[in-house]
Amino acid sequence: MNGVINKYKFGSRLLLFLFFAGMILTEIFAGYAPRAEAHAAAERFVPQPGERMDTAPEKAEITFNEAIETGIGGLQVLDSQSKSVTDAAYVISQNRRTITLPLPRLAEGVYTVAYRIISEDGHPVSGSYTFIVGDPPEAKDASTFDLHKQLGHTGHGAATELTTGEFVLYVTRVLYYASLLFAAGLMLWFAMLRDKSEVQLAMFRKWGLWAVRALLISVLLYVFVHARAMMEGYPAAEWAKLFTSTQIGITWLLMVVMSLSGFIIIGGNRALRAVWAVLLLGLESYSGHAAAYDPKWYAILLDLIHLAGSAIWAGGLAFLVILWFEERKDAGRFASQFSNAAWLSIAVLTVTGLLTTYLFLPGYDYLFYTSWGTLLIVKTVLVLLVIIVGALLRIGVRRGNLPANWLLRMDVSLMALIIVVVGIFTYISPLPANEPVSAHQMGDKLHVTLRISPNVPGDNKFTVKVWLPEETGKPKSVRLLLRSEDRSDLGPIEVPIKAYEDPELDAFDGFVKAAYEAEGAYIPFPGQWTAEIRIMDPSDNEMVHREPFRNY
Repeated sequence: MNGVINKYKFGSRLLLFLFFAGMILTEIFAGYAPRAEAHAAAERFVPQPGERMDTAPEKAEITFNEAIETGIGGLQVLDSQSKSVTDAAYVISQNRRTITLPLPRLAEGVYTVAYRIISEDGHPVSGSYTFIVGDPPEAKDASTFDLHKQLGHTGHGAATELTTGEFVLYVTRVLYYASLLFAAGLMLWFAMLRDKSEVQLAMFRKWGLWAVRALLISVLLYVFVHARAMMEGYPAAEWAKLFTSTQIGITWLLMVVMSLSGFIIIGGNRALRAVWAVLLLGLESYSGHAAAYDPKWYAILLDLIHLAGSAIWAGGLAFLVILWFEERKDAGRFASQFSNAAWLSIAVLTVTGLLTTYLFLPGYDYLFYTSWGTLLIVKTVLVLLVIIVGALLRIGVRRGNLPANWLLRMDVSLMALIIVVVGIFTYISPLPANEPVSAHQMGDKLHVTLRISPNVPGDNKFTVKVWLPEETGKPKSVRLLLRSEDRSDLGPIEVPIKAYEDPELDAFDGFVKAAYEAEGAYIPFPGQWTAEIRIMDPSDNEMVHREPFRNY
């Protein structure tokens, strides 16, 4: 019996010895054994990250170092507004290592390739990178509407907010728009009405002359005030350059010429008056915000149609009020004609207003970023009130009644308020201003500086500076990743920063500095972003600094 027990104890001790010996040998030889990758990693890209291409690629393709799952994940290519460029399905190769997405013909621009796959061992892998096709246009922000750029002047920002110091300028703009719509509107009505009574003809001639006079005075005042504001601080010789070498200056001169020609046109035939009114409104469209957008012809045509609708409504309403005080019967006859045209004008204004806003703004959320958007919302509310008042006026006219006095007063008041709003918001930028990122954070064990300039969608310069304690030494590696907060489904975009010799004197006692920089289109679309700076010290300890920023 004792022998059996001793044999059992010996066997147990032998098994325990072999178990621990195996564990020790595994640890010893594990460092020498080849290690398999924990999950799939991308090893080949088409197009390459950061690649600038003269012609658009026919496909986006990523090859991984091992097989990936076929039923989960995907590959997409986004445009400069973070919208997918195709609805086509991606294809995975037979060996399950390559994922391919066929692409339509891409226009010039900055594009993002975003992938999210599952490796064969079940590990999720995601990432994003950018490539550029052709020579993309510069991103639009408030600086797009800075008229000083035409003169080669710098240091002047485009107006994005209302200030009391611009009161005189805004008053002149309101007077200018009121006289522009009144003069053009009367000329258009003079051309549209075929059977005019003697009273209507007399009033057209009388008030048409006053409208042209008011237009000339307001245009001269408008040009003087705006030119003086633009040329403040510059020598008199620059004034000649303004009116001979810039689009806006030449347009202003043509506006003066058109205003003077109105005294002749008012005695011409219907077609001549209509052409004069359209050309007048066309000059305003050509010098406004629409001229900054592509396709330019479409933006200007849209604005011209919008202005023509405004002129027909404003000019017709003003003439109805004139007839109301001159001869009520003629006012009643004109009211039925004006009612039909007013409803058509409001419909045109609504459609063109929506299309213009869609053209000007990357998204309707931009309405809440600037005073331009706030004023547009105010204008929309006023137009809705105009529709209600117009409906009440139309009901009365269709019953054969004269327009109610209080409704006319309300309609005129709303028109005046809309013109005031238009005079202001056509001057300020519809887009917010982008500001360069310049952030610095100090700490006991780490100082970090991040600069992104000019901080726009597209090409930027990135600068990262890191200070570590002297006893720690310079970082082993520094990475800069950009994460889109608006598209959390996308993997981070890595900016390939490289070390450089920084000439700036920004040393800190007890710390050593390392500086890195990169240039390129690594911010592919506007929105909320987080810059993630990952610092690895010589002892392989990682520190992460995150800096939120946004651009438009």
